[in-house]
Amino acid sequence: MKRSYKLGLLGLGLLGAVSAIALSATAAPEAIKLTGTRVDNFLLADQTGMGDELYYFKDKAAVVIVTAAQGDAVSERAKAALLKIQDSFKDKNVHFVMLDSGLNSKHGTFEGVPGSAKLPVLADELQLVGRSLGVTQTGEAFVINPKTWTVAYHGPIDGSFADKKVANADLTTALNAVIAGKSPAVTEASVKGTKIVFPDRAKAAGFKNISYATEVAPVLADKCVVCHTQGGMGPFSMDKYEVVKAMAPMIREALRTKRMPPFHSDDHGSVWTDDMRPTAQQVKTIVNWIEAGAPRGTGADPLPDAAKPAPKWPLGQPDIVLQVPTFEVPASGIVDYQDVSVPTGLTEGKWLKATAWANATPTVHHALAGWIPKVDPKGKGFSWNVALGGYGPGGAPNLTPDNTGIYLPPGGSFAYQMHYTPVGKPTTDKTEVGYYFYKSEPEFILRQASITDFSLEIPAGEARHPETAYLEFPHDAQIFGVQPHCHSRCYSTKLRIRYPDGSEKMLLNQPRYDFAWQREYHFKDLLEVPKGSLLIADYVYDNSDANKSNPDPKKNVTFGEQTSEEMLFTFARFRFKGETTKDRHDEWFQQLQGNILFGALDDNIDGKLTAAEFRNDPRFKSVVQYLPMVDADKDGTLNKAEMAKAMEIMQKMRASAPKGDKAVEAMTQGGSGSH
Repeated sequence: MKRSYKLGLLGLGLLGAVSAIALSATAAPEAIKLTGTRVDNFLLADQTGMGDELYYFKDKAAVVIVTAAQGDAVSERAKAALLKIQDSFKDKNVHFVMLDSGLNSKHGTFEGVPGSAKLPVLADELQLVGRSLGVTQTGEAFVINPKTWTVAYHGPIDGSFADKKVANADLTTALNAVIAGKSPAVTEASVKGTKIVFPDRAKAAGFKNISYATEVAPVLADKCVVCHTQGGMGPFSMDKYEVVKAMAPMIREALRTKRMPPFHSDDHGSVWTDDMRPTAQQVKTIVNWIEAGAPRGTGADPLPDAAKPAPKWPLGQPDIVLQVPTFEVPASGIVDYQDVSVPTGLTEGKWLKATAWANATPTVHHALAGWIPKVDPKGKGFSWNVALGGYGPGGAPNLTPDNTGIYLPPGGSFAYQMHYTPVGKPTTDKTEVGYYFYKSEPEFILRQASITDFSLEIPAGEARHPETAYLEFPHDAQIFGVQPHCHSRCYSTKLRIRYPDGSEKMLLNQPRYDFAWQREYHFKDLLEVPKGSLLIADYVYDNSDANKSNPDPKKNVTFGEQTSEEMLFTFARFRFKGETTKDRHDEWFQQLQGNILFGALDDNIDGKLTAAEFRNDPRFKSVVQYLPMVDADKDGTLNKAEMAKAMEIMQKMRASAPKGDKAVEAMTQGGSGSH
């Protein structure tokens, strides 16, 4: 399958980056007049873990960046002053951030829910942004004009930060001018702050000596060529120096925005297997080499040998290859989920080791594979009770831990839920699925559950809307992999674990979610989950018109299956400690499944449900109606036991309702939603 990357910023690299690169890499910062210079795009995480991408704010009247460093008194004063100015411009369409380019800029632990920072403080951990921007000290204010992405003002926030008193050399005056479409009266003034040390700035003259053959190309071969090769998902083959040279500005931009490689977990949290990201030093080496002009140097080019054609089946030939029934996807419109099944033909039970996908077209929003016990003569039916894996754009094969598998009984059918999204032209989809089986029975059982929120509500026009859900584990477990999933309004995701003693640990942080690249993250060591632990998913959604992928910023959005609606799903694949293939405990899994609904509704994670937390989902109106009846302790809320009682009443209503009563069925199926 081939997919194209988002190349909207390629023009920046080919048209404007060369002069800016040369300036930031070679000139002494004290000699630079920064006003009028172009500011290249970047993405950095703020103190909540959410990403802040400069060019995302192209519709703002101005973007303000003030420099800072941890533990610096000038930075603390600057933050206080900037908060006041931000408040005075709250209705003027200006974006304010602080940029920490200090040597200790990395955020230790994230604070609060992603997107909740009143003033984002961006951690410039590699110093690439501050160095290219020309930063020299804390307390420097930059006003950037998004119409041209050039610096309109560089100087003090106000007179208290000035090295020399200059009339009208302040942030407020400069902002008012830029908002009015004018040039500030003073565009450049010196600042009195704390010096920020940029070690690589002094080494810039030597960047031309970075070896393409031994320092740059081997990293590209290891991290990039797997997709950028013949038959791969990349839009071009990275098979020789000349290609890298031509694409160098785009490669630099992709690294600065963390768009590539498409492994969007940052390094706050867990260590993953198959981590595609270059190390911090490798990123700096490649960027420094590009900023020095991407010289060829000497030595043999390793890329021609590395760029082998991408195999159809990266894991080798599957034991079974099955084509999902061909489907004609129309050019436009909404396509209902297609639930299809194909007889397995298995005469004996099998233990699944891995599932791989091939030939999926760009119309495939997602595909889920499962097993169902029946053989439907019309080839219909789907269930994920026995989950065999899933595919999303950019997805990799579905693996299992060593000696751990998924059991398929003899007979029955492979079942698929296919979600197609039209792409502007009629398309024939012929997705293939490859299954790999163990030769002998493994010791452990791999199971799957989800954290989800059926009651999410995203107001129209809201740019940073948070939603949270969790899943409580009723027994000790070990998690193999996790995968966040949401749609085109999704901006950022985070996953954390809260242990029974109340302590927390960050597991996964995606500063910027990319719907085009959905993957499962596998823990290098299985994550130990003690009984009573909560797996908590925090999502941020952008329903504003700044989100160019937003189907309709004027719409209040709720949970739904189509891409124009939204989801909050974080899948976890795990095994229970104490459960083996010889000693199954399906009741443990049922207990876990029973916790999904409560964790979806309990927005403040206090173990109690108020009437307001049932929110928009019509399935739970009767729970609110009967809340006083099941509220045994009369505290106005439902705990888990009381909620279980309410669900029991609902199920009785469903059992006694006339067959086909859709209203009662809808009202009583809470917690059974599909992906």
